[in-house]
Amino acid sequence: MKETRLLSPMRLLVFILMTFSSFAAWGIDVLEFNCKRAEKNYTEEYEMKMMLASGTQKAKLFLDGRDLDQSDMYGTQVVKSIVLARPNILITIEASFQPEELMGVSYPAGTVLTNITLDPVTGKLKKVEKIQGGILGATIGNGTYTSEETCSLAKTPYKIK
Repeated sequence: MKETRLLSPMRLLVFILMTFSSFAAWGIDVLEFNCKRAEKNYTEEYEMKMMLASGTQKAKLFLDGRDLDQSDMYGTQVVKSIVLARPNILITIEASFQPEELMGVSYPAGTVLTNITLDPVTGKLKKVEKIQGGILGATIGNGTYTSEETCSLAKTPYKIK
């Protein structure tokens, strides 16, 4: 007979930590997840690493090892916050893009505001993106887009030494 588990040991640990105290109170600085995004016939798997804000260090978010705080001549992307709001983790990312010309087509400046809600117990990640202008507004359309992904803890949350 096959044994059925309601919660994996990792999920149970996160549930207990988030139920009885915040990650900060436990001295946890880093959370790592394996995530999966599926859209139509396309599936993408990636690693997401969150480093919580502490002292003078701002919160950081990495996807497949790439820091999401980016800035160059084409625009800027900033992780504004990572907030532990039991039982969820709330992430806000702002991006702005300069006007650009691509293959002879001119695009105006644009912005994308992304709000992510991750429930580490269920693994449900909900992403809400508000696109205004720029190449994304011209190709995808201005407006608010919602998508869902799944994430699971890759390892036990830990503190940076």
